[in-house]
Amino acid sequence: MISRYANCTARAAPEFASRFTRGIAGTVLALPWFDNAGLFALRTWFFPASRLWAAAASAHGDPDAFHAAVPMLPRLAQREQVIQALARFEEARAAANAIEAEWERVFFGPGDPADAYRVGVEAARHKLRHAFYATRRHFRFMVRPDVPRVKLAIATPLEAEAIYGAALRDPARLFAIPQTPPAIQISRRFQTATGTDFWLRFASPSARLGDTVWARVHEPPGVTDPPTVIYGHGICVEFDHWRGLIDECHALVRLGFRVIRPEAPFHGRRLQPGSFGGERIIGAFPTGILDALTGAVQEWAVLAGWARATSQGPLVFAGSSLGALTSQLAADHARTWPEPLRPDALLLITHTGDIAEAVTSGALANLLVNPIEMERMGWTRELAREYLGVLNPGRTLALPPQRVVSVLGRRDVILPFEGGRDLTERWCLPTENSFVWDRGHFSVPTTLIRNNAPLLRLARIVAELKR
Repeated sequence: MISRYANCTARAAPEFASRFTRGIAGTVLALPWFDNAGLFALRTWFFPASRLWAAAASAHGDPDAFHAAVPMLPRLAQREQVIQALARFEEARAAANAIEAEWERVFFGPGDPADAYRVGVEAARHKLRHAFYATRRHFRFMVRPDVPRVKLAIATPLEAEAIYGAALRDPARLFAIPQTPPAIQISRRFQTATGTDFWLRFASPSARLGDTVWARVHEPPGVTDPPTVIYGHGICVEFDHWRGLIDECHALVRLGFRVIRPEAPFHGRRLQPGSFGGERIIGAFPTGILDALTGAVQEWAVLAGWARATSQGPLVFAGSSLGALTSQLAADHARTWPEPLRPDALLLITHTGDIAEAVTSGALANLLVNPIEMERMGWTRELAREYLGVLNPGRTLALPPQRVVSVLGRRDVILPFEGGRDLTERWCLPTENSFVWDRGHFSVPTTLIRNNAPLLRLARIVAELKR
């Protein structure tokens, strides 16, 4: 009894601290000023520092290779600082890789390590992975105007035609799911403050991606046949590697949902060499976003099959930003999937029905990929729309509108508000399911910390489905 009480108290303390921190963040950061500050920080710090960090990953301690990978001209006066920064990067990378190998053994390898050791290894993995990602700060002395925010890889229209031309004429081919789903490996479990966590992994069914898909699962305690939410994260949001990220998933678990959190293509364990999380999606036009979203849709079909096989509860597709785009696109194409794989409800947070507008004209597009560069490579607005249009959801819903919950920010300029509003109006969502806040792209999620009305609305919808 004493040991059980001690364990519960140990878990409750960080949980209380987390809720306290979230409460403060939900008050201070859930205001429109946070969006302008966020865009400024992305432009002046995060993206340049991330490009330097990604270049360090390619350089393996060589300063000349590092400058070439950025790319940027070296400054002789900074050479010693660069060497020291690269050394700190490699030290952090070695530590993260070492614990990652032990984590792999503990959660997927032979034997049966003790529960306490699993908890300790996961805590160490998360801590050291965060420390490795945070080595961006060692390159802050180099953040200056000539550092590119992303490494551009704009394909010519001819190159894009060679890859996607046939599929654009038959879009169903882009989203075709495997007739025989890949085998799924399930990790060992460990206890958390909100329930039980474990991981799934399997080979991506996307021929264009060809990597391993990872998904973290959060299970609520004491719930038989829980409803399942497949929840997609936003771009550059590597939830399983950064500490202190604020998200909606733990609130969903507290409401009784089992949450499956897949890592989006080109993020986390799915990083391509020499890139940072999400860089290929925003830097490689149009291949990055097409590869990511078409591949993710196929992967969500596999996860939907696993969810149905392991619970009798309803299935929800959900996500924020990039995750919301994935969710609505997967739900749209699920109308052609076997019936068990189709979602019963949707939760969409900061989404749009016009991806082309967001990619070519939104604030994030102008922040990263200069439209002039695209024009130089032969891309007109009309041609870009032809390719990106396949990523827009259909004009009609694949499920009843009363089962869709939408959360939009009236000041959103990343995924412009007008595109999301037009989509919800076209889908005829009920008023009680459509939440429009006087917020921007970053302050909508922080507002959800203290205003969980959209999550409660989803819970009510799912409760009705279970009856």
